[in-house]
Amino acid sequence: MVVVKALVVRLDSFGDVLLAGPAVRAVAAHCSHVAMLCGPRGAAAARLLPGVDEVLEWEAPWEGFDPPAVDVADVDRLLVRLRAAAFDTALVLTSFHQSPLPTALLLRLAGVTRIGAESVDHPGRLLDVRHRRREGRHEAEAALDTAAAMGFTPPEGDDGRLRVLPPPDTSGMTGHGPYVVLHPGATAPARAWSAHRCEEAVALLADAGHRVVVTGGPDETALTRRVSGDVAVDLGGRTGPRTLAGVLRMADVVVSANTGPAHLAAAVGTPVVSLFAPVVPADRWAPYGVPTIILGDRSAPCADTRALVCPVPGHPCLDEVTGQDVVRAVHKLMQERHS
Repeated sequence: MVVVKALVVRLDSFGDVLLAGPAVRAVAAHCSHVAMLCGPRGAAAARLLPGVDEVLEWEAPWEGFDPPAVDVADVDRLLVRLRAAAFDTALVLTSFHQSPLPTALLLRLAGVTRIGAESVDHPGRLLDVRHRRREGRHEAEAALDTAAAMGFTPPEGDDGRLRVLPPPDTSGMTGHGPYVVLHPGATAPARAWSAHRCEEAVALLADAGHRVVVTGGPDETALTRRVSGDVAVDLGGRTGPRTLAGVLRMADVVVSANTGPAHLAAAVGTPVVSLFAPVVPADRWAPYGVPTIILGDRSAPCADTRALVCPVPGHPCLDEVTGQDVVRAVHKLMQERHS
């Protein structure tokens, strides 16, 4: 193995970092040490990825729903950390609508000699490898393409799917026997299925004979309690990222909006019923590499707006999906999985 210290940068959310996983493994196949630089919402996902030796956390003023103000002292502290790490090369990963150039400038100031990224903007001297995205590529595929442009090809036998480190046994939390997971929350309200629809789906799944497990973060416990009612196991606020991976791995199917747990389900190989608001395109952001059924009106007026709050009264793109629609999709995925 060539002795090279590499940095992979992905500064946005938990799910985005998971989608970078195949590219990270490609980098790790060619380097002796791989660090990831992530924002606070994505760092926990980086710690789940095979091939990552070190995680650096920094909140960039150009990423996230509520980015911090530009702070010269904070930037200087980051540069000190990066210079001390003495990275030989860096791969900057961004979504199709983001620019890698602010990050590349900081890396250049930190002394990184070889930097690559996907960029539609003229990079001047900021990038040594400027990759152009191919049409129709999923975000996971686009990241792999950018890594390959830098010479980081996947290791032999790597199928390019999402993957995380083996999660713990969570049967003590979920109980034994098959179950369906419903994750009702989403980071952006525009991407969330309404609570009353989630309640309806849980009740109908239970009526159809399924055990249902409801998951959610520490700030979603009121939502998970409401959705669970008296028929589902409520794990709201009780699962960190590794534990959640274990819960999702043992599920027959995961029902989720377009949010981090949907990608985590894909990373542990579990089929997903994706309640997908069209504010971002499904061909780029749907759960990757596992059987998936996408529900929602992809031609709704909010399509491709990247809206955080639904701009259309009544949230019709998702709330016209019924609990029965979800039950049918769950049954279809289960039949395919066991056929």
